[in-house]
Formats: sequence, structure tokens, C-alpha cells
Amino acid sequence: MSWIYLFIAGLFEIGWAVGLKYTEGFTKLWPSLFTGVSMIISVALLGLALKSLPIGTAYAIWTGIGAIGTVIFGIYLFNEPATAAKFFCISLILMGIVGLKLIQ
Repeated sequence: MSWIYLFIAGLFEIGWAVGLKYTEGFTKLWPSLFTGVSMIISVALLGLALKSLPIGTAYAIWTGIGAIGTVIFGIYLFNEPATAAKFFCISLILMGIVGLKLIQ
């Protein structure tokens, strides 16, 4: 169950990271509320996952999911450049996540 909590926490991390862009410095109410709630849920689920997972592994996977998802949404939603180098770097993060999961 901890791995499921961790995965969902990572998805909410993507939500709050992308949500930050829409808050415009926390001047917009609904995006700010969405972002704040996403932050709370993400950290709470990470905390639940940490009951049985090592902190180093869990934190690295949590931030990795957030980083990969945020880059992908940045490309899709905000027309950020989709370069081969960017996708290569994403693949390195993904390999690190998979590696950490396999050795756990």
C-alpha cells in the first residue's frame, strides 16, 4: 500500500507544481486553493508512505515523479520546448525511479 500512496503523492506533486503556474503569484483564488490542497495531499500521502519505506528512496521517487510529470505538462500546457536532450534527461530520472523501486 505504501507504494500506491507514494505514486499518488507524486501525482499530487505534479498537480501543485503545475498549479503554481496558474496561481500567478497566489493572486488567483481557485488555482491557489487547488495548489494548496494538492500540496497538503501530496505531503500527507508521502508521510503515509514513509511509515514503511526508507526516506531516501521514497523522497527520490516522489520528487522524480513530480519532476517528470511537471516537465511533460510544461511541454503540453505551456508550449515549453520538447527537445531530445530534455527527453534524455527525463529518461535518466525514470531509470533512477525504476532502479530505486527494484532495489527496495
